[in-house]
Amino acid sequence: MSSKTVLILGGGVGGLVAADRLRRTLPRDHRVILIERERQHLFQPSLLWVAVGDRRPEQIQRPLDRLARKGVELVTATIEVLDPSRHVVTAGGREYMGDAVIVALGAELAPEIIPGLAEGGHNLYTLDGAMAIRDALGSFRGGRVAILTAAPAYKCPAAPYEAAMLVEAWLRSHRQRAATELDFYAAEAGPMGVAGPAVSAAVRQLVESRGVRYHPEHQVVTVDPGARSLAFASGTTAQYDLLIYIPPHRAPAVVRRSGLALEGGWIGVDREMFATTVPGVYAIGDVTTVPLAMGKPLPKAGVFAHHQAEVVAANLAARWQGSGVRRTFDGHGECFLETGDGRAGFGAGNFYAKPVPQITLRGPNRFWHWGKVLFEWRWLRQWF
Repeated sequence: MSSKTVLILGGGVGGLVAADRLRRTLPRDHRVILIERERQHLFQPSLLWVAVGDRRPEQIQRPLDRLARKGVELVTATIEVLDPSRHVVTAGGREYMGDAVIVALGAELAPEIIPGLAEGGHNLYTLDGAMAIRDALGSFRGGRVAILTAAPAYKCPAAPYEAAMLVEAWLRSHRQRAATELDFYAAEAGPMGVAGPAVSAAVRQLVESRGVRYHPEHQVVTVDPGARSLAFASGTTAQYDLLIYIPPHRAPAVVRRSGLALEGGWIGVDREMFATTVPGVYAIGDVTTVPLAMGKPLPKAGVFAHHQAEVVAANLAARWQGSGVRRTFDGHGECFLETGDGRAGFGAGNFYAKPVPQITLRGPNRFWHWGKVLFEWRWLRQWF
């Protein structure tokens, strides 16, 4: 068997798991090349804890160059061109060719789509934004806090609702709650709608039980940073003193230019094996779109990227080694739901179920909170 090369694009959850699994499975004369522009892997679920001062940035990051100890070749560069038909990637001005390509480039955050959003508030989904939220809370002395989802679809569907409850708990513990009004403006019709009406209603009840006023179907169109005001598509407006937002998402530009993307910009894949329409090219995680029976797409979340990476890595290694083993992704996923005060819930189930996903929400209690703490510790220890 001649040696082969796999190019993995992106060092987030999916790319990291795919690189590790392929390196462990393939013979040493095969090359596993991971191309990522950042030097540090960021454990994004813990940005919520950074925002309320429970984690420091260095606690939730690890240097990607540690992958060299496993035999993964790391290229730290921005990807400029993806040519799927030739299995060629241009990064940092240099061309790389593979026998297979795994696209795990995630979703691009695009606050600039909403005029004034980036200047008017703090982005919960970046490390700089989470630290800015932490600092703003530290100097906050009461007023109006607005939490905003700027588009109805975004990765980590639970995160903004967790943020609302964690911020509310922070305000109580720092004796600022009585002087603060908390409002959640959601572009979507309800929390975590893809998980089904029962879970959505349960999450809304958790948020509102903490005195957070919930405003569904409020699509923001502009933000006025000077006046600290939000304008919505309905014609209504709202004032704030502190704005925490989740920005619109889009597929990375290099993907949109590649010819792999569907009309919406995301990559269409086989829902079981995550192959694209181009032989030898796979896509996993947030950069993909997978329609569900209910009409909504599979949520963008790290747990799915993880499982999909394992499926693609196992099948690619089996094919190259002449094995008949075939693995498939079955649509199962799970996530924690932090509710503040050292408690969390846990949702799990089958998102491929028909006619709607079958999801069960447990808790909240201290057990699931410590489950997330353990998960964070295991993740950063296992992969680095």
